[in-house]
Amino acid sequence: MIIREWRGRAPLADAARYPAHFRGKVLPQLQAIDGFVGGHLGQQRFGDSVEFLVLTRWASMDAIRAFAGPDVETAVVEPEAAAALADYDPKVRHYEVLQEA
Repeated sequence: MIIREWRGRAPLADAARYPAHFRGKVLPQLQAIDGFVGGHLGQQRFGDSVEFLVLTRWASMDAIRAFAGPDVETAVVEPEAAAALADYDPKVRHYEVLQEA
């Protein structure tokens, strides 16, 4: 299993926009992809901004390619998501799961 990690940031006043987008659009799209195992959306407040952490779990890198295309290190950020964020990481990280409890 592979974990894909990505982060984005938003002003506190707009903090509800990205989670709404994630739940309403991103998650349904991910759930339709063979090899998508699950995901987590977390947040942490930093003063007057919020950082979102997205961790998705995938059966393989081939499953990730079905979502992200051939350049799996580049973040997939739709215009609606970008509009909800002040900034975001242009690259993602992948971790091979060694142990799950």
